[in-house]
Amino acid sequence: MQVNETLNDGLKRGYTITVTADELDAKVTEKLEQARPGVEMKGFRKGKVPMALLRKQHGPRLMGEAMQDSIDGALRDHLEQTGDRPAAQPSMKMTNEDWKEGEDVVVDVEYEKLPDVPETDFSKISLERLVVKADDAAVDEALQSLSESPQARSFEKKDGAAEDGDEVVIDFLGKVDGEAFDGGAAEDYPLVLGSNSFIPGFEDQLVGVSEGDEKAVEVSFPEQYQAEHLAGKDAVFDVTVKEVRKPTTPEMNDELAQKFGAEDLEALKGQIRERLESEYAGASRAVAKRKLLDELDTAVDFDLPPSLVEAEANQIAHQLWHEDNPDVQGHDHPEIETTEEHVALAKRRVKLGLLLAEIGQKNQIQVTDQEMTQAVMNQARQYPGQEQQFFEFVQQNAQFRQQLQAPLFEDKVIDHVLEQADVTEKEVSKEELQSAVEALDAEEQAA
Repeated sequence: MQVNETLNDGLKRGYTITVTADELDAKVTEKLEQARPGVEMKGFRKGKVPMALLRKQHGPRLMGEAMQDSIDGALRDHLEQTGDRPAAQPSMKMTNEDWKEGEDVVVDVEYEKLPDVPETDFSKISLERLVVKADDAAVDEALQSLSESPQARSFEKKDGAAEDGDEVVIDFLGKVDGEAFDGGAAEDYPLVLGSNSFIPGFEDQLVGVSEGDEKAVEVSFPEQYQAEHLAGKDAVFDVTVKEVRKPTTPEMNDELAQKFGAEDLEALKGQIRERLESEYAGASRAVAKRKLLDELDTAVDFDLPPSLVEAEANQIAHQLWHEDNPDVQGHDHPEIETTEEHVALAKRRVKLGLLLAEIGQKNQIQVTDQEMTQAVMNQARQYPGQEQQFFEFVQQNAQFRQQLQAPLFEDKVIDHVLEQADVTEKEVSKEELQSAVEALDAEEQAA
C-alpha cells in the first residue's frame, strides 16, 4: 500500500492511496478464512466448503468490503502518523472507476486539517469583573414588586362598576345551542378582569358591571380549544354578579413574607438579596466572558479551515435573513448571499470555537454525566406534562444532546481561563452593570 502526497496548501491536504491487487486478494482470503468455519453448503460439512467455492459465492461482496477496509485503514494510519485532524469528513474518490478485479485500487483523498493552535499565556490577559451589591433600595424595590404581584394581591369589596384589574365574584352557566355543557357552570367564582384566564372576550364584557347585575356574555370558543366538542362553537354564558372587589396592596409584613414561603419579612429580604446578587453575578459574568473572548480573539492567531468559515458564514447569513423575514418559516426562498460582515463574524466564531476546544482538550475538561442530567432536567421543565417524551427524545437524538453539551463545555473552558487570567474586581452600581449589559447586547446585534 502506498500513500503519496498530492496537495499541501495551507491547511489543505491531498493524497493518493494505492492498494495493490495482491493486498486486496490477501484481504479477501483473510475474510473468507474467518467466515469459513460457519459456512454451510449442500454437499459439504459445515466449515469444510472449499475455498474456491467460497470465493466464487462470496468473493465479489467481500472484495468491496476489503477495498473499503484497506482504504479506511490506510487513511487512519496516515492520520495517526501525521497527527492531522480533518476539519470535516475527507473526500474520497477512485481514480480508476472502471476498475476490474486483479487491478490495483487508486483513491484520491482530500481534506482540510485542523490548525495547530498556539499556546497562550492566559496570565497575561487582564480583565475587570464588575461586582454589584444588592443595597437596601434594590431589595425594597423588589419587595414592592412582589407585593404587587398576583400571588400577593388581595381584594376588598367596592361599590360601583367593575374596572379592569378588579375581581368579580360570579355565578355563571354556559350554553351552546341552548344546551348547557359539562364544565360550563360555577358558583361564587372569583374572576380577575384582565387576567385572560377565561375565553377571549369573556372578561371584557364584564367591565362596567355592578353587584346584582345579570348579563348574557356571548363568546366563541377558539378553533384550537382543548375540548374538541366545543372548539369553534358560539356560546352564551348567563352571568350573575354577586360582588365586585378592588385590588389592595398588602402591607410589607411577616404575613406577606409567609405567602412567599419565608419565615418572616427579614428572611424574605435575605432571599431577595441573594437572588438579586445572583442575577447581578450572572450579568457580570456575561460581560466578563465577552471581554475575555475579545481578548483571546486579539491575542491568538492561526490559519482557519476555509470550509468551516464558509459554512459558518452561510449559517449566519441564513439566520439573519430569517430574523429579517419572520414570515418565511421554511427554506423556500431566494439564495442568500454572504457579506464581508458575515465572513468576519464567522472567522471570529470559528477561531474562538477551535481555540476553546483545544484548551478543553489539553486540560481534559469534560462535561460530567451529572451536569448533562441537570441540563436535561432544566430543559424538560419547559414542557410540563411532557417530561417523559422529552427525555426519550433526548435519549434518541445525539445531535440535540450535543447542542445541550456545547454551552456547558464552553462555560467550563471559560471558567478555566478566567482562573488563570489577571482578574480584578470593580464594585459598580446596578445601573452601571445594566449599561455594560446593554452595550454588550448592542454589540451582538450589530455583529
